[in-house]
Amino acid sequence: MSFRLPPAAPARPNRCQLFGPGSRPALFEKMAASAADVINLDLEDSVAPGDKSEARRNIIQAIGDVDWGSKHLSVRINGLDTPYWYRDIVDLLEQSSDRLDQIMIPKVGCAADVYAVDALVTAVEAAKGRKKRIALEVIIETAAGIAHVEEIAASSPRLQAMSLGAADFAASMGMQTTGIGGTQENYYMVREGVKHWSDPWHWAQAAIVAACRTHGVLPVDGPFGDFSDDEGFRAQARRSATLGMVGKWAIHPKQVALANEVFTPSEAQVTEAREILAAMEAAKAAGQGAATYKGRLIDIASMRQAEVIVRQAEIIGG
Repeated sequence: MSFRLPPAAPARPNRCQLFGPGSRPALFEKMAASAADVINLDLEDSVAPGDKSEARRNIIQAIGDVDWGSKHLSVRINGLDTPYWYRDIVDLLEQSSDRLDQIMIPKVGCAADVYAVDALVTAVEAAKGRKKRIALEVIIETAAGIAHVEEIAASSPRLQAMSLGAADFAASMGMQTTGIGGTQENYYMVREGVKHWSDPWHWAQAAIVAACRTHGVLPVDGPFGDFSDDEGFRAQARRSATLGMVGKWAIHPKQVALANEVFTPSEAQVTEAREILAAMEAAKAAGQGAATYKGRLIDIASMRQAEVIVRQAEIIGG
């Protein structure tokens, strides 16, 4: 372990982030009643330019009027290359209640983007005397964002989460695909005449996880566009969970249960993790640094792996 220990990520459930456009307030109550851990009310891609102001007003009213329960309530603002983002922040923080938890910044390309938002948020908070400190989440969805991913992860003490936005990321990278996440038809290898499909998002996800785990930020997988393909969603989510991501977006209500299913450690996983911890405690009491569990060697590294699963289950359990 390095002499400089990485900070811990926020200890809150983030298995599913459910998105809904600010221009459709009829959806807000349903979103609040869902099983998603995080609600993302959207002012960006899902809202037409002519509807931005009305969507902003809808969200400001709903933040105070809707019972969001214990959900982490977030608003995705417009990109910093648009004329909308500053007004999104100013109006949200000057006019909404303290129920708002987080602002999500799209298409972040460098640490300076986060600094700009942080500075404006800080100024409005001070001017209005807001008591709750607003958190930030960033979306990596450009070539610049993935190139600068570690400096972005270290950019602000407000930063709690980082997501991968597959569609805009693919466009920025010049990828020949119109798919949003998942396996891509032409991304394959051939061995003995048989096609084998690999994961084109793997390297970007791994970079995001490493940056986040270094700087105490929650790494989150983004959207899976084909909401009619449950097994495709599960496969993508399981790969993400295996890599170390803590959750995934839902762009359709049916994806909430799928995300929660995958990112909640199963009873069998938790039981095995606790048994590994117990076996290692017994080994340590006997003066041994390793033990045998179900026919395989376990050691201190195995304890750390098991602790991750137990910790996840405890956070989700409240």
